[in-house]
Amino acid sequence: MDLLDLRKQIDDIDEELIPLLLKRMSISEKVAEYKVKRGLPVLNEQREKEILEDVHLKCGEQGDTIATVFAATMDASRALQHKIIGGGKELRETISKASSEELSSVKGYVGCAGVEGCYAWETAKKLFPDSPVKFYSQFEDVFEAVNRGEVKFGIIPVENSTAGSVHESYDLIMKYKFYVAGSYSLEINHCLCAKQQARYEDIEEVYSHPQALSQCSKFLKDFDFTGINFSNTAAAAKYVAESSNNSIAAICPVDAAKKYGLKIFKTGIQNVSNNKTRFIVISKKLIIEEKANKISLIFSVSHTSGSLYRVLGRFSMTGLNLTKLESRPIGNGEFSYYFYTDLLGNIRDEKTLDLLCALSSELPDFKFLGNYHEYN
Repeated sequence: MDLLDLRKQIDDIDEELIPLLLKRMSISEKVAEYKVKRGLPVLNEQREKEILEDVHLKCGEQGDTIATVFAATMDASRALQHKIIGGGKELRETISKASSEELSSVKGYVGCAGVEGCYAWETAKKLFPDSPVKFYSQFEDVFEAVNRGEVKFGIIPVENSTAGSVHESYDLIMKYKFYVAGSYSLEINHCLCAKQQARYEDIEEVYSHPQALSQCSKFLKDFDFTGINFSNTAAAAKYVAESSNNSIAAICPVDAAKKYGLKIFKTGIQNVSNNKTRFIVISKKLIIEEKANKISLIFSVSHTSGSLYRVLGRFSMTGLNLTKLESRPIGNGEFSYYFYTDLLGNIRDEKTLDLLCALSSELPDFKFLGNYHEYN
């Protein structure tokens, strides 16, 4: 028997499976109608567990493989039931009340960590050219300012194309769970600068934010400079400018170096020339622009084998592309995690809305952070 014969057998089996699967989905519709009348939840974890255990027993060595197929089939059935029932009513209501105004048209103060000349300030001026900016010492101060209503929006860095995620930002997103109203990818061009009277050969220590030091690690190593962590790149430039020490320098934006009267020794010192940092706009108010093209979520999954895999499969089933999956500890003393997820899409798409509403009904923790436009 050759390969063509074997493939013909598989095709024949598939032809038998298709009507059976369609029949199963048809019965799932009737199950949904039954549950609607009686106010029953879509997900019955105990029943699914018993079915999968039975499949394992009946299929022997192929138990894990066949159980995976059954699990995907049950996930598809539940998705259909949620669509019929209209699951996730709270999320649907929240989204229906969202403002669709253009982000740049919203008036109010914008907050960012650092001082004038920092990269977050540059981002704020690009997104909100007519809004005044308030500065804070730490990232959490920005979240608190948004929480108090002191500023309308906060600008926070979340990841860099060279150094990766800004973990502190993700932890704060998990903690405050504000909405994400927009994002912007800013090209980052670091420079080394010091006081006007400083000499390059005398520089020993270089101050900057840990992310900037990481992005310029090769430069620091090549010239045997000691990197010193500082709260912010522009704040580091201000500190150097106000210091009487001529042996220290800062890594910061060129604009910051100029603003604080520093001498620029070298520009473009980052490891990778195409170096970008992604900033997000945090808000207490849900704003979904018409051109929104990215969705952010936080969720947790149950401590069962394959639970994360099955959730990710639901995104694939709906045709959604995940661009980021970041796990961060819940902080309850156990080895349990939240997952921060970015995906491409618009919540006004019916399939996307149905999926997120279904997940909001099923998962232990679920937070829709926003659907926003990613500016470049």
